[in-house]
Amino acid sequence: MSEPPRHNLPAEPNRFVGRERDVDDLCGLLGETRVVTLCGVGGIGKTRLALRVAARLVPSYPGGVWLVELARLTRGELILQEIGHALGIHEEGTRPLLDTVTARLRDTHALLLLDNCEHLIDQCAEVAAELVAACRGLGILATSREPLRIASELVWRVPPLDLPDERHPDAESVLLFVDRAAAAGTRLSQASRADVVRLCRALDGLPLALELAAARTSLLSPGQIVDRIDGRFSLLTTGGRTAPPRQRTLLAAVEWSYDLLSAKEQVLLRRLSVFAGSFDLELAEQICADRPISEAEIVDLLGALVDKSLVLCDEERRRYRLLETIKHYAAERLAEAAEREVLRDRHLEVLCELQLRHFGTEMVEPDLPWPVRLAALTASRSLIDDQRAALDWAIASDNAPLGLRLCAYSTSLLPVSSANPAEIVGWVERLLALDLTQVSDEQIAHAQAYLAYGLEGRDELARSLECARASLAGLGDDNVFPSCVMHSLVVILLLRMGRADEALHHAETGLAVATASGDQWNQAAGLAGLSAVALTRGRLREAQCHGEEALAKARQHGHRWLLARTATQLGAVAEARGDLVKALAQYELAVPWLEELNGTIELARCLARIGRVAALLHEFGVARERLAASLSLSRLTGQRQGVARCLVGLSVLAEAEGDLESSVLAAASATALRESMGQLSATSRIEELLTRARGKLGESRTAALWSRGRTMSPDDAARQVLAGERPVQAGPMVAEPVRHSLLTAREQEIAALLTRGLSNRAIAEELVISPATVARHIANIMEKLGYTSRAQIAVWAAEQPRGSA
Repeated sequence: MSEPPRHNLPAEPNRFVGRERDVDDLCGLLGETRVVTLCGVGGIGKTRLALRVAARLVPSYPGGVWLVELARLTRGELILQEIGHALGIHEEGTRPLLDTVTARLRDTHALLLLDNCEHLIDQCAEVAAELVAACRGLGILATSREPLRIASELVWRVPPLDLPDERHPDAESVLLFVDRAAAAGTRLSQASRADVVRLCRALDGLPLALELAAARTSLLSPGQIVDRIDGRFSLLTTGGRTAPPRQRTLLAAVEWSYDLLSAKEQVLLRRLSVFAGSFDLELAEQICADRPISEAEIVDLLGALVDKSLVLCDEERRRYRLLETIKHYAAERLAEAAEREVLRDRHLEVLCELQLRHFGTEMVEPDLPWPVRLAALTASRSLIDDQRAALDWAIASDNAPLGLRLCAYSTSLLPVSSANPAEIVGWVERLLALDLTQVSDEQIAHAQAYLAYGLEGRDELARSLECARASLAGLGDDNVFPSCVMHSLVVILLLRMGRADEALHHAETGLAVATASGDQWNQAAGLAGLSAVALTRGRLREAQCHGEEALAKARQHGHRWLLARTATQLGAVAEARGDLVKALAQYELAVPWLEELNGTIELARCLARIGRVAALLHEFGVARERLAASLSLSRLTGQRQGVARCLVGLSVLAEAEGDLESSVLAAASATALRESMGQLSATSRIEELLTRARGKLGESRTAALWSRGRTMSPDDAARQVLAGERPVQAGPMVAEPVRHSLLTAREQEIAALLTRGLSNRAIAEELVISPATVARHIANIMEKLGYTSRAQIAVWAAEQPRGSA
């Protein structure tokens, strides 16, 4: 496995000119203070300076340097999601995302670069303050037009580039202008130097304004440019007295550049402001082509805007984007032209069409090669920012039909794409709260299916099952693909809820519908579901047969996610049959497929399985490597369930290496972590482990280790096994007081009543609670004390001092 990345900083688009002193000073300050905010007017170069500083500091932050781009966000609640995305964190169940992010950053020395905070300044300040307070090793470098105004913040006012004078004719502003003019194809002579100096002074050394002016040198001389700018500044100063002086200057430069465009270039520029993220030529043609611009003209007009630095593009001119300052200005012109609503509607419609096309290519169409499907998935993912903007508009304009349609067919937000479950749930719930009088029952059923997926990812199983069943009722027999997908989801839900008999019906129904329609995707998924049901019911031969059929169908379809899912299912069957070599091979088969899909959660699960099986095969090097990689991924994505799974694997590894004590510690830590998530954690494997431990280590030592493991942090328990350390017994270990402290008052009462040989019903009657509640308390007591029978609890309780149990 390759090392995880240390940063997500982009490569510099062109030569960094000047500001070396600023870079040095800021690097020094970030070694002394934890929060530095670069403040200044838009276009002064805050982002470029921050990126340069961040890149210089990468070696100083072992936990990484992470860019969080906030400019495209429209709501404060998305800030944490964007931080999570930058860190590779996935929201976990109903756990607050702030807790997950804090857990990721608490014990590491990392730097967050929060770029463009000004439009969400209050929320940015709250998040930054909470993270700094909770994470001692965290540094924050922010860019904003105003300070965050939080404790410990150092505000750095980003100055303009140095202006030329008699002693420094080649000041930073001049060097930048000359460099960018050369990039635009203009080699300035010495005769123009006086005009360049005048222009740099007129533009106050603002980098964006200088770059815009340099782009025009292919048409105008520096003298002609500066003559035109001077007049604009005077007009803006007298017309906007309340605006900060530097903001007037920048707006004048942008407005001047806009006025220099042809009429059609102006129309295209303002229409391009509808895009939330980067876009390609095809998307621009579909959305922006309308009178007075024809579709055939878009390519030349877009190229002209790139040449004039109003639109940025990659080296291959395949992806384009607007500078944020230019985008805001263009959006205002779009509204003034009374085109905003029309363009936003068209943007929403085109996104619906594109995502439906990508969905069909990636998942539905038969007999397509994998590169074609992967290209569709990649294209769908590239539209995620625009999809969010389109959904925002659908909600703002009360357009539930198109908003729900966009959700229903977006692979970029489906679990196949490692989507954020909370985001799925959020969008669908907001859309379903709109006026639905124009929405068909079928569309609502599609939305419920989408919502069910998100809820399952959040571990809200009962609610997910309710939505999935409601979706099935509304979809009918004609909607083959989504109804089959829902049957597969219901199978997963029911198996997770321990209802295998009910799951069998849905697996059989979904497979029958998929087979009748020739739907390869859902045939593979249905067969995998049947295999999982058979495995749960202990029918291993049947599970093997269905699993092999599922893998064969997955190969016919060709989607890597299907292949990985069916291969891991066969691995689970082989493991249950005791064929560990076969299980290891099947799990390893899935790894490159999941890596290609960037399916971090599924990959972490698969690696943990590999580590566990490799440990049982005494391939300790492989086991340690895979479990460490899985643990790292689970930490990065904020998945506590993944961490617990790794701890179980590490428990297996420790016992296989002869370290029974570390094995008990890791198992206890995994149990405590799962309990903190509200999951029942009693397994036959843990019961068997404790039995073996009591036989070899003794009752007291085992109980003490179990109690200690339950209070260990998951990181400490994992580190002990990965490092091969043996637990050190500092002195006599007394388990009972520790174990006693783990029980609640009610659990102590029930433990004491067990000494009298009372049944659950008798205990319930005495305490005036239900027998089911008594059973649940007894299960919890067994887990906390490491026991497997009521008799063991009774013996322990009888040995406690009077009044203790």
